[in-house]
Amino acid sequence: MSLPTAHLPPHLSLLAALADAALKAGEVILRIRAEGLTVNAKADQSPVTAADLAAEELLRGELARILPGVPVIAEEAVSQGKGEAPSHTFLLVDPLDGTREFVGSSGEFTVNIGLVENGVPTHGIVLGPAVGKLYAGAVTGTASAAFAAGPVADPSSWSPIRCRPMPERGIVAVASRSHPDPGTEALLAELDIAERISCGSALKFGLVAEGRADIYPRLGTVCEWDVAAGHALVRAAGGSVRRPDGTPLPYGRTAESYRVTGFVARGAGA
Repeated sequence: MSLPTAHLPPHLSLLAALADAALKAGEVILRIRAEGLTVNAKADQSPVTAADLAAEELLRGELARILPGVPVIAEEAVSQGKGEAPSHTFLLVDPLDGTREFVGSSGEFTVNIGLVENGVPTHGIVLGPAVGKLYAGAVTGTASAAFAAGPVADPSSWSPIRCRPMPERGIVAVASRSHPDPGTEALLAELDIAERISCGSALKFGLVAEGRADIYPRLGTVCEWDVAAGHALVRAAGGSVRRPDGTPLPYGRTAESYRVTGFVARGAGA
């Protein structure tokens, strides 16, 4: 696909290229899903399918072309002991976030691509191929931009989105459909929740970035590739993603196997 990126500022040109890569991976995932699935278990007993592996292989090739020399920390490679070492700039990739949703019927799974620079996610793509939803966000210097769109890689057709101001009362919360945990439930019980939305994968970050939800807490353990793309998106839309204690969320922690022990995404002004 030839993208009309020559006239775009660098951050949008990069987002368009990353979106194009995600869309190609999404096509592979949907094709394999239609052909029928065989689900295997990884060493940690989490599910993996041929779609995870094929999408990651495609993405690694696409990202090497888009950002040559930038390390790619991808879920399946790390699980096989083949992860690259992060540097001051690196990519975090989950080729198929929400494998349980993928093998089920909800369609709430995503392709996540996050670019981390100096420890902070700056560019993020979250694609829901089965639901036809693309989220893109970038923060560069003092400029930021976040978008929602259908499955297209041309920024001229993307719609700008923003987090809504965080209310004190009547909060709309979004939480995991497949991975409830006691810490998250305890945090939500302390808030004045008017509505609770259950959703799979990194699509939850998109709901915060669009202003359809105010808070997305996840106090259970996840991995950096589950969070980085959505973190960049919510930042670009004017919100925040931090540890539950309010401190910055760290990235590139190879010694911790890229584990993240909880985070809270919030809307604007929180």
